[in-house]
Amino acid sequence: MLHRLGTWVVVLGLAFPMWAADRPGVISGYVRSASGVPQMGAVVEVLGASARSLVVFTNGAGFYSATGLLPGFYSIKVSAPSFLPALRERVGLRPGATVNVNLTLNTLLGAMQLGPVRATPDDDDWKWTLRSVANRPILRVVNDPISTAEKQDHEMRGSLSFLAGSAAGGYGSGSDVSTGFTLERSIFSAGRVGFSGNVGYGEGVPAAVLRTSYSHRLPDGSEPSVALTVRRFAPSDPNLHNAALQAFALSAGDDFSVGDVLELKFGSELQTIQFLGRVTAFRPYGSADLHLSPNTVLEYDYATSLPDRRSEKGFDTAPADLSEANPRVSLVGFAPKIERAHHQELSLSRRIGKNNLQFAVFSDRVGDTVLTGTGQVTAAGGFLLPDVYSGTFSYTGKTLDTNGLRVVLQHKFSSDLTATLDYAMGGTLDLTKPDVPLEDAQQWIRTQRRQAVGAKFSGTVSRTHTRWITSYRWVSGSALTPVDMFNASAGQSDPFWSLFLRQPIPSMGFLPGHMEAIVDVRNLLAQGYVPVLGQDGQTVYLVQAARSVRGGVAFTF
Repeated sequence: MLHRLGTWVVVLGLAFPMWAADRPGVISGYVRSASGVPQMGAVVEVLGASARSLVVFTNGAGFYSATGLLPGFYSIKVSAPSFLPALRERVGLRPGATVNVNLTLNTLLGAMQLGPVRATPDDDDWKWTLRSVANRPILRVVNDPISTAEKQDHEMRGSLSFLAGSAAGGYGSGSDVSTGFTLERSIFSAGRVGFSGNVGYGEGVPAAVLRTSYSHRLPDGSEPSVALTVRRFAPSDPNLHNAALQAFALSAGDDFSVGDVLELKFGSELQTIQFLGRVTAFRPYGSADLHLSPNTVLEYDYATSLPDRRSEKGFDTAPADLSEANPRVSLVGFAPKIERAHHQELSLSRRIGKNNLQFAVFSDRVGDTVLTGTGQVTAAGGFLLPDVYSGTFSYTGKTLDTNGLRVVLQHKFSSDLTATLDYAMGGTLDLTKPDVPLEDAQQWIRTQRRQAVGAKFSGTVSRTHTRWITSYRWVSGSALTPVDMFNASAGQSDPFWSLFLRQPIPSMGFLPGHMEAIVDVRNLLAQGYVPVLGQDGQTVYLVQAARSVRGGVAFTF
């Protein structure tokens, strides 16, 4: 009996993956004119890898649905009388999934018009998305002048940026003058190899980060990736005998879906750090998204490092910001301390018309928390790590062990204006006794409950195509760390008043691609500074975020 049962288990175990791989999927969507009018009777051709094509027609609402499609990549071609044909290529379909592809038809006259056509409120290039393995984080609004489909069609793309001004994030912020670059090329049709980095300027060996990566999109829609990152932070002080930090990190990740209900993403990074000794850090991460309905997602997220805050600002043209790069290092008794974090979060997100809502609860534990300070200090005493470029330093705080909640509301007023309101309650590290000597400050640091409210507005100026983001984040009391420091939602923002601008610059003709000017200002009013006494008796400050101004130009080709 047991032998027969074991045989059936083996048979079913072999048959289930084969059945799942062959489950047909659906590609559907709406066909509209450039003015947003649904087009009835439009011919929709779904072209697969084979020569055979599937032809369907749109109904009175402009809706079409192609069913019974095997997993793989498809091209969608739409044609209708009085309109130019529209084509969408490399649409990936997972087993049993439903993919929504909306297309817009243009007339010949419309295609010949000078300048961009103003998008309708439901333009497919301006998407409100729930958090998923393809679109992170939750409520993120994608407003890229180059659509995703266009980028996938390019075999090679790259960028080159020149930035001045340090991020003022303590040790490891990088040079105050640097050059960033990216280069990506598609290989083997579904693979992509990338090389990026940032190199600073200064005496000796400057700060730098170099990264090479490879990813491959499989027919089921998953995209495993592997990357190698090499970092070097410049020597910070002669008291450290000109010791520079060097770090090597090997990371790998993957994602896959179970039907169109569950999406999983997971990976890890293994770091080896050489700085006054050798330290190893292992940083796993993962998330599971359960789609309760087309507009509702329940997600569990686990992270061991701070989220990337560059994606919203579009740092595809200036990607390497060393202040946000691991490892986060401080110093105790001339021995390096690596910040080790564990973040767990459970969130429920829902889209209601032009509003996106998120409610989340989280639990954080951060050991050897790296605090940021500003003022002229040295490494004498072995408990400070100065940054030679920005006048800031890193200081070791206590362990932060807290839990809290977050509520996010985002509303799209138009295709050029979005508002986001974020409320968070949780623990922060705070100095309970003011004006204490910096070397004794750690014993007076405690976890305190705080509330934070953030308001953020973002948009694009239609005439000049200037993209702007401005935000203000208020905290209910003094704090040395942000409330909800692992916030990766659309409500994330830098503490206090910040401003970001990206201004396209007219092409000079002889330069390929396009050029933009970038301005990034953080904590413009220099708020949240907590005074402490430095080693020489002068006042220095511990801060959530030091005031910084960065700017430069970026070329994308």
